[in-house]
Amino acid sequence: MRKRRTRGARLTCGTLVSAATAALFASLVTPAGAQPEQAAPAAPLVRESRPVHSYADAVRESVWVDTGLDGDGDGRADRVAVDIVRPREPAAAGRRIPVIMDASPYYACCGRGNESQKKTYDADGDPVQFPLFYDNYFVPRGYAFVAVDLAGTNRSDGCDDVGGRSDVQSAKAVVDWLNGRARGYTSRTGDTPARATAWSTGNVGMIGKSWDGTIANGVAATGVEGLKTIVPIGAISSWYDYFHSQGAPLYDANPSWLSDYVNSPEAQGRCGAVQDRVTAGTPYSGDLTPAWDERDYVKDAGKVRASVFVVHGQQDLNVRAGQFGQWWDALAAHGVERKIWLSRTGHVDPFDYRRADWVRTLHRWFDHYLLGYDNGIEREPAADVERAPDVWTTDRQWPPRATTTTTLRPAPGAASGPGVLGRAPAAPGSTATFTDDRGLGELDWAARIDSATPEKAGFVTRPLSRDLRIAGSSKVTVTATPTTSTAHLTAVLVDLGPATIRDYTAEGEGITTLTDRSCWGASTPGDSACFKETAARTADVTYDVVSRGWADLGTWADPREGRPLTPGRAYTLTLDLAAADHVVPAGHRLALIVGGTDKDLLDPPSTIPTLTLDLARTWAKLPLVGGAGAFERATKGRVPVLPSPTRLPSLTAPVPPAAATGPRLPVPGVAR
Repeated sequence: MRKRRTRGARLTCGTLVSAATAALFASLVTPAGAQPEQAAPAAPLVRESRPVHSYADAVRESVWVDTGLDGDGDGRADRVAVDIVRPREPAAAGRRIPVIMDASPYYACCGRGNESQKKTYDADGDPVQFPLFYDNYFVPRGYAFVAVDLAGTNRSDGCDDVGGRSDVQSAKAVVDWLNGRARGYTSRTGDTPARATAWSTGNVGMIGKSWDGTIANGVAATGVEGLKTIVPIGAISSWYDYFHSQGAPLYDANPSWLSDYVNSPEAQGRCGAVQDRVTAGTPYSGDLTPAWDERDYVKDAGKVRASVFVVHGQQDLNVRAGQFGQWWDALAAHGVERKIWLSRTGHVDPFDYRRADWVRTLHRWFDHYLLGYDNGIEREPAADVERAPDVWTTDRQWPPRATTTTTLRPAPGAASGPGVLGRAPAAPGSTATFTDDRGLGELDWAARIDSATPEKAGFVTRPLSRDLRIAGSSKVTVTATPTTSTAHLTAVLVDLGPATIRDYTAEGEGITTLTDRSCWGASTPGDSACFKETAARTADVTYDVVSRGWADLGTWADPREGRPLTPGRAYTLTLDLAAADHVVPAGHRLALIVGGTDKDLLDPPSTIPTLTLDLARTWAKLPLVGGAGAFERATKGRVPVLPSPTRLPSLTAPVPPAAATGPRLPVPGVAR
């Protein structure tokens, strides 16, 4: 079904609405359950919040909410700082309003958004600047915006524990306070109470990118009453899977140093014991522990009461795409109302790659779930997917209804080239061998796919006669015999053929920041609603990685604990590949590559193994739209002639055209 798109509303910086105009608009905005005024019977019923309130005159205040925890062990309950901006007019008229909330550890240390904005305060300590556009845009429309400092960060007590109980309770307590179930105070140490029930309806929508969105996932997984919706952007659903993949470490670190990274200078001096506990509970070995379980929100998806609007970059190599896939599938299993946007960027906010559509969609989403407007957004297609830079399609549900898991099997090919990927199983005894080379990774392997190089085993389809779509999570089962006691494995799906993609490995991870600004809401001298525009940063490539997965072969018997391998013994292990939605065009080939250490994305094992794959006991299960029939049709018939690529990868010095040095993360291992 084709959706009619309308241009997002852009507001001039500092826009103020006159009292008369505000009164007129107010009469048109009808909350759910209220009776619309009939001053103009012929006028259509408006189901959209309008900018009728003064942003300049908004109430700006700080409250400290009691979390009920004593994370820093000082003998008193921790209080977290809550900075609030809300329109003055509703409270003066005795009306209550909903809340949009972003709980973050980054408001002081690092900043938020593409321009790294931080909170600022006046001489009295009252908030002046709230990062991002949420306050500028939504406060004039009758929402409060609440920015929460997680425990141990900025002006909050306690210690940040990296996705654990303290992190989640920091934000959950604020939802409780907004609903009258927790205590708040006008100062960090005083006893003067602050109450929200006079101005808050208790309806809360949490939003945020990266760690902020992660906290939204965690709070939703508690089932807290009053949280009506969450919008996690590039967010973590399991902290174990942020640092490890099936026992294999993804970063040379564990969560404890992140606590020190975001804690305030004051907290850094008092939180050593907390960091030691986090270190002890989250071993680098990759073994699953109770501390990792505490930081796994997927297992509690059944408690989620809120609707969920998932946003993720399919080429996000910081918070990797497996995070959204497992969360989405778990929510689906429990019937949670949900929507999804999947871009071709890396770790990027949709405000910076699809700004007008994003603001318009988010506006309608919050209007529906927080104000109760019947604007139809919940009945529209659930998924928006970016196919090429700035080219989007929609699906009624995701993955599409016609998606069926289809088994593809590798088999030997010519001695000088790759193996074959198809439906027929390999003959018993067929093998492929590679030696782990920790200096190479997935882009190098893809660049050398048509050469039988020693660091990978590659298998390709024939050129396709028609498009083939992968939509969902894939699995690759391998039976491998190592020559040493440790081995890490990588499985990669690659689209082989010329394309123009977002250059997700370059600075900006698929976007370029421009100098011009556009304005999204009202401004004050201390808080501008105008932000730098962006454009797609693209690269012409001859291959495009579709999905990836990593594992420690030592977890073959028990995913909770790795074991030493016996050289010469065969082990069978299934790797989970990240969820993806990708169309392999007609004329291209689909490749499955199996290798060892994926440079810059996976830490190497302690040895350098050679692994022999038993191809008769190795296969991939892919979610294909149209299933096996679609694959059969795509691998038969006439193949279209593609234009010759202008750039070809070198086999002697493989420098992938989209990345010379591998992915560049903002700070390695920091979910920003």
